[in-house]
Amino acid sequence: MKKLFYIKLLHTIIWFFYVLVIFYIFYTGVFNKVNIYTWTSIGLVIFEGIILMIFKGKCPLTVLGYKYTINPQVGFDIFLPRWLAKHNKMIFGTIFAVGTLLVLFRL
Repeated sequence: MKKLFYIKLLHTIIWFFYVLVIFYIFYTGVFNKVNIYTWTSIGLVIFEGIILMIFKGKCPLTVLGYKYTINPQVGFDIFLPRWLAKHNKMIFGTIFAVGTLLVLFRL
């Protein structure tokens, strides 16, 4: 059970980092502040997307977490409300896409 706690904690920290990165992309697109950090952020999110594709849409920490739970419901592996864990990719994928389009528009 302690291992699952640490998986959830690490997963939440990484999730929070990527949320900040995605909002940074959106911010730089909206306010025309595109810089090297914007492109680095876009690269990080693309890298994350590749990892999710390799793991068939699941975070590797989710896959690892399955070993330590008997109740693998949505959100068992992260400290988020269940509704947010369920719709996470749709919500932040949309914000990322809009932010990236805004960045491209600023070029």
